[in-house]
Amino acid sequence: MTPHASSQKAIEICQLAPIVPVLVVDDVADAQPLAEALVAGGLPALEVTLRTPAALEVIAEMAKVEGGVVGAGTLLTPQDVHNAVDAGAVFGVSPGATDKLLDACLEAGLPLLPGAATASEAMALLERGYSMLKFFPAEASGGAAALKAIGAPIPQVKFCPTGGVSASNAMDYLSLPNVVCAGGSWVAPKAKMQAGDWEGITALARDAAALGA
Repeated sequence: MTPHASSQKAIEICQLAPIVPVLVVDDVADAQPLAEALVAGGLPALEVTLRTPAALEVIAEMAKVEGGVVGAGTLLTPQDVHNAVDAGAVFGVSPGATDKLLDACLEAGLPLLPGAATASEAMALLERGYSMLKFFPAEASGGAAALKAIGAPIPQVKFCPTGGVSASNAMDYLSLPNVVCAGGSWVAPKAKMQAGDWEGITALARDAAALGA
């Protein structure tokens, strides 16, 4: 896989819905019902962060859900990439980008959404052939105003802002010409997961999916 092909596939995944749920799942038993609830609400692209011991098992379970497109977030090392692919992830997301991580994803054929927070980072990734990036941490890096400013001189790069994006500010990002989608965790609150309120999560997903209308 080339960086260009990686970005093209990442754009296709990002175009599936305006919001990509960023999921931190502790219990593998929640994986399938959570994925089913989010897909039913119109959010098929799911980012499972590798922040819990159960994450790889969660990816494997979610990969079985019809209509779901499951990716692995918080990729930091080549080993993370191999583990994610083995678990069934079809795309990857990283908070930043290193040569080793980029090379590992290309070798594994895993489309990657590499993270960038500055114009220099975006330019460096564009130089390597990546044109679809994650803007992280979005709010801490200046929010929609900063992303709009970066987009002015580098319009050929598109972004998925993540980090502090919420139902109340998502449209600030989604209205920008250089934003394809946004990543957010509010569509799968821990309290609703613990309560097994899958209908409530579907309702949140439906509201999030409507942001792109």
